Amino acid sequence: MNFASRRSNVRAVNGMVSTTQPLAAVAGLRMLMEGGNAVDAAVGAAATLNVVEPHSTGVGGDLFALVWSADEKRVRALNASGRSSENASLEELVRAGLRVVPDQSPYAVTVPGAVSGWESLLERYGRMGLSDVLAPAIGYAEGGFPVSEVISDHWKAGASRLRAGPAGGELLLNGEPPKPGEVMRIPTLGRTLRAIAEGGGEAFYKGPTAERISRFTQSMGGWLSERDFASHRSEWVEPVSASYRGFDCWQCPPPSQGVNALMALNICEGFDLAEMGVQSADSFHHLIEAMRLSFADSLEYVSDPDRMSVSAADLLSKEYAAARRSSIMSDRALDIASPGRPLEHHDTVYVSAADGDGNACSLINSVFMSFGSGLVVPGTGIALHNRGASFVLDAEHVNCLEPRKLPFHTLIPGMATRAGELALSYGVMGAMQQAQGHLQILTNMIDFGLDPQQALDAPRFSVRLGQGVGIESGVDPEVVRGLSSRGHRMLVMEAHGTLFGSGQVIARDAETGALTAGSEPRSDGMAVGF
Repeated sequence: MNFASRRSNVRAVNGMVSTTQPLAAVAGLRMLMEGGNAVDAAVGAAATLNVVEPHSTGVGGDLFALVWSADEKRVRALNASGRSSENASLEELVRAGLRVVPDQSPYAVTVPGAVSGWESLLERYGRMGLSDVLAPAIGYAEGGFPVSEVISDHWKAGASRLRAGPAGGELLLNGEPPKPGEVMRIPTLGRTLRAIAEGGGEAFYKGPTAERISRFTQSMGGWLSERDFASHRSEWVEPVSASYRGFDCWQCPPPSQGVNALMALNICEGFDLAEMGVQSADSFHHLIEAMRLSFADSLEYVSDPDRMSVSAADLLSKEYAAARRSSIMSDRALDIASPGRPLEHHDTVYVSAADGDGNACSLINSVFMSFGSGLVVPGTGIALHNRGASFVLDAEHVNCLEPRKLPFHTLIPGMATRAGELALSYGVMGAMQQAQGHLQILTNMIDFGLDPQQALDAPRFSVRLGQGVGIESGVDPEVVRGLSSRGHRMLVMEAHGTLFGSGQVIARDAETGALTAGSEPRSDGMAVGF
């Protein structure tokens, strides 16, 4: 029942990079082969994706990362997401008659955190500087790159967002989205990346670039100011984790939705999934129900951690998981997955990289929707993200729009350790598909014994809020009928990297140091090593 990728695992001992686009994967590998480590490779690949996959990521977006340091024997988490402007006003939007923050508006633009994330990662754990790791990205922006079929399709789908703004043509080719095989150059983005390579984060958050972005967003009716940029900082935070059948599974804490994957794992720990069988109606049913309950909780409670009424620890307690698990019925789906009441104890492109010394970096960098807000800052090639569209225009909601606030974030890099050693560095792109992609990859490997590529190839489900449960057409029709008979509204869909997520996995053998990687077959994913 696997997706017919016909891909083998990629194996190496000196280093590995797995990401969504071959040119970016090789850019990361270049960092490793030139003496860099996993962090240098991850940042180099992410920066290159800014150029070769600009609908997904860029300096105009946010970043979250997990780093495993072989010397420290610990996982560190970086939150490089930006806050709303100090001038943000819920009342202004409500007076204008809006019920949601429009995703193609300057109101959806929060301070982009990606550049601060690149710099923070390199300063603490890298061996190279920004000028080194940005070199491949600058080369492709100025010299050009041929566009692949998958990315061309995404570019075409997002072109209307670019055309709606005054400078979207900087990311088009003669006014059109590039066709497969056409060579695309983005010289204005190349200049922006050169400025960052030479001046670091200060060149982005202070001075002409910050002034230009602020002036542009304000001219479009938005709020961002130079003060907002100057006050931005990325933050090293404590990761959150959950134990699962001998593995410690790690995520970034709120405002990331990483707790979704961990809450679902905690719930599933009480079920014998292996006995139910891989890709069976029983195992799918219990995974789906665990995911539905986790979504209900995160959408009720997760926001800027400084504004949450319950903590990530409350949501991730084993006692709370047991209470949530007790509501799942084996023979039928819950009519409504409602949020629980945890006890209070007063919370897209993806790159996985590992090196021969045992370090790893799990990094996700995104502008949210296709080309973000669609607003490109004139003369810079920067597509501004629209993460602020996640804010709620209800003053009573935990994720309501407020000044200088972090919005709820879908971005979640993942890691797993076992017996104090790195086991997995992995991630899945795709908005709310990310957490359920994590759940499925981990259970595929831990419960069902699949290797990285098999875990990625296996058909997936997608809990689609307000619609039902999407499931890939490769799943046995009898399984689909079995899920329907339990009351799930099943939506059979063709395999697609956007609908069902796009993942990358690197596994490490603690005894030999051997690295084994799988890469997403539903996109241009590629794993490379040496």
